Amino acid sequence: MIRRIKGAKYLTKPTQPLQIDRDRSVPGLLDKMEHISFQGRNLAIAHQLWLQMLQENSVVMMGLSGALVPAGMRRLVAYLIKNRCIDVLVCSGANIFHDLHETLGRHHYIGDPRTSDTELLEEKVDRIYDTFASEEEFREANEWIGGFAAQLDNTHPYSTREFMHLLGRELSEIATEDGILTSAFKSRVPIFCPAIADSAFGVAIGISRIEKKNQFQFDVIQDVVDMAQIVSKSRSTGVVYFGGGTTKTFIQQSETAAAMLHNTVRGHKYAVQVVTETADFGGYSGAEFDQAQAFGRLAKNAKSVTVRCDATIAMPMLVTALSQTASKAMRTRKRVQFTFGRDLGISMP
Repeated sequence: MIRRIKGAKYLTKPTQPLQIDRDRSVPGLLDKMEHISFQGRNLAIAHQLWLQMLQENSVVMMGLSGALVPAGMRRLVAYLIKNRCIDVLVCSGANIFHDLHETLGRHHYIGDPRTSDTELLEEKVDRIYDTFASEEEFREANEWIGGFAAQLDNTHPYSTREFMHLLGRELSEIATEDGILTSAFKSRVPIFCPAIADSAFGVAIGISRIEKKNQFQFDVIQDVVDMAQIVSKSRSTGVVYFGGGTTKTFIQQSETAAAMLHNTVRGHKYAVQVVTETADFGGYSGAEFDQAQAFGRLAKNAKSVTVRCDATIAMPMLVTALSQTASKAMRTRKRVQFTFGRDLGISMP
């Protein structure tokens, strides 16, 4: 006699307790994590969705916020760029500044979050939670940025995308190891920095204007136009967010901007976000993707996942897994071709 259990339609797929076996690979672990619960399962789904973006030749746009470069994620982002696991990067000014700092041969240092800030101030040591850096070296980087901006033709304003491309070219001449800026320059991947004034770049160029009468200016509206054109010319798009804030908002609004250019926009087909914020207080950084659907920024049938996890845990696992699983997709993946100049030329496969 078959026993009928109430609610059986919900009870069809048992969880599978993780088992230690001889498969020590990160992809193998993530495969097993698809059958567990909570954020472990979401992380495994994020890996699969990223693979689907690459397999289906979606234009992948990644948002990078927070302090992930001083936290040690720089080489992972450079890997994603060089191996074209992403096509466009939208980044906070802070992360770009810290990338430049390391490209200039400087370092970030492991520290203790309990160290007295008063003592660090006296010793001219800057602190990002448990990561330390030299204030004097940061000031040297500021001067370097100000000098670089001053040597550019100031008869016209620069989009942040144009500025980052030129900055990557300049750094490529002196870099001993590729970071984010130099990898993007060599791989012809555009970098946008929508809140660039809210970073050391704003301070450095502001000081250069005061002290050296440098009239360099940014044209952030051109960034909006460039992003809208990328979206409007793409057959499908996927987004990956590490953190929220301006980088997430800027990418999400590109769908709205493209629609205002009178283009038919379907919304992002894939969406992955790794965030620690929650949606409880109405902030957009930790909002679920169904809110994006309300604005038409996400396709109605989009595949999406939110991983509520520290990016310094999730990013190493996801990028390591992709390094072992994405090779098949990359053999048939057609690259977006960008022409860099005052205007961003875009040729879609």
